[in-house]
Amino acid sequence: MTVRHVVFAVWLLVSAGCAVEPPKGEVQPDRDTTGAEKDDRMRARVHTELASGYYELGNMSVALEEANIALRADPGYSPAYNIAALIYSGLKEDRLAEENFRQAVRLNALDSDANNNYGWFLCQRKREGESIKYFLDALRNPLYQNPDRTYVNAGVCARRQGDLAGAEQYFISALKLRPSQPQALFQVADLAYSRGDYATAKRHLERLTQVSQANAEVLWLGLRIERKLGDRNAEESYAYRLRSNYPDSKEAQALLAGQLE
Repeated sequence: MTVRHVVFAVWLLVSAGCAVEPPKGEVQPDRDTTGAEKDDRMRARVHTELASGYYELGNMSVALEEANIALRADPGYSPAYNIAALIYSGLKEDRLAEENFRQAVRLNALDSDANNNYGWFLCQRKREGESIKYFLDALRNPLYQNPDRTYVNAGVCARRQGDLAGAEQYFISALKLRPSQPQALFQVADLAYSRGDYATAKRHLERLTQVSQANAEVLWLGLRIERKLGDRNAEESYAYRLRSNYPDSKEAQALLAGQLE
């Protein structure tokens, strides 16, 4: 992928397993400005997109340089702080990352991308209780184009915090917006399995396998669901696919060791 293609993809969020995909736009009201200020805003926007592109490519030094150019051009441009925060987060500079996230949401409380990214940043650092507020702030914007992914993030963080009922409601909200949301389908299946509702778990997992390729984690859950339901043929089918497609996965190793729970 070239930088030219990436820079027009706009802002993104990383996740481990539940990361949110790059948002497709920003919501920021225009200011009443002079022509020179509008030129500054345009320069900030272009350099922010370049920073995003280089971030996608893993070129952090150039990405940070572009983000700083954007901020010098227009210190009031919220998305530039958002991408700077993501870069600092990738560089393990958590203090600088948080400062930039805070400035992004301070400048524009309706910047859903920044709120979502900041929430995930906090969740990854075991500050789940703080993260939920920013996910909900991201969802306040009626023009936000990726609310299903934010609901998934909120659900993951609520589940990590031990709020299983709240987590399930977030996942269900994601599915109401996008019935084929793969991460939400997996999570509701896994939650149903954990409380012993194996029929519901199977139903959601079957929907998931219809819309997304099954990875080792999905196959492992399917295998255990079918074992609980007593369908040995279906169980063996999942086991065969797990051994064949993901022989080095921790799930396949657990299967070989007979550690099903």
